[in-house]
Amino acid sequence: MISKTHKAHMALFGANLIYGINYIVAKGIMPDKIGPSAFVFIRLFCGTILFWIVKSFIKEKVDQKDMLRLVVCGFLGAATNQLLFFNGLSLTSPVDASIIMTSTPILVLIFSVLVLNEKITSVKLWGTALAATGAIVLILYGSRPPGTGSLLGNILVFLNTMAYALYLVIVKPLITKYNPLTLISWIFLFGFIFMLPFGLHEFISTDVNAFTLNTFLAIGFVVIFTTFFAYLFNIYALKFVSPSVNSSYIYLQPVVNFVIVSLSSFLLVDNTYAQDINLVKILSCILVISGVYLVSKTKTAETSH
Repeated sequence: MISKTHKAHMALFGANLIYGINYIVAKGIMPDKIGPSAFVFIRLFCGTILFWIVKSFIKEKVDQKDMLRLVVCGFLGAATNQLLFFNGLSLTSPVDASIIMTSTPILVLIFSVLVLNEKITSVKLWGTALAATGAIVLILYGSRPPGTGSLLGNILVFLNTMAYALYLVIVKPLITKYNPLTLISWIFLFGFIFMLPFGLHEFISTDVNAFTLNTFLAIGFVVIFTTFFAYLFNIYALKFVSPSVNSSYIYLQPVVNFVIVSLSSFLLVDNTYAQDINLVKILSCILVISGVYLVSKTKTAETSH
């Protein structure tokens, strides 16, 4: 019988596998086919509809006192997170973006201590330190030429990690109180409202006639997998593991990204992002995988709340 904690780790692995693939998929159509803010408009609009359709089968009300926290979660975890990430990704290399995202667990630990008074266990500390070492090396080498990175794009992606990390911490107290679908439905609804002033105009200005089959397939992947399933997997996992354990799985994203870029280069003869990968980054990824393993092996008593 698979325990709930093990299911949570499986959900986190699945979510971050999807996120790892998303870098290449989303980058492939931005900004040539669709602007980043218009893409976020589609994500939040479709995601909100999908989540509320499923939620209609769950008769659960949210206490009025929790609404303000949900509003903040919608602002940080849906609107700000997605707008910063997609605008940053449209400017920089998907490899660099996946590398920068590995700073999230460090920020989550800081916010968890400040907001939730979470204890940092020795195993979790060593795992995070090991993964952080690999992440720091990756970040230092990430913008060195040759490459397709961008300073502004990298900054926007980093700001996204801050918003996402704080979101993981703030949403945690609500996880044990409500069904994950109830929470994510409200978070997306509030996020969509916050995003409207930034994404509506760009969406209206998008030339849909220029879309190819690949464009529609990429948008479909981002809406169904990156938005619906990945967010659902993440918020489900938060019921059984701490925000810091949840965020530690983000270290898998650059590994998945590296594999996809490498396969594209050698099998599909697409060298667009191959120059963004070198031996230093590969060795650094080995460090972050080891860090994820240590954190994931932390005992249930230490990682769940």
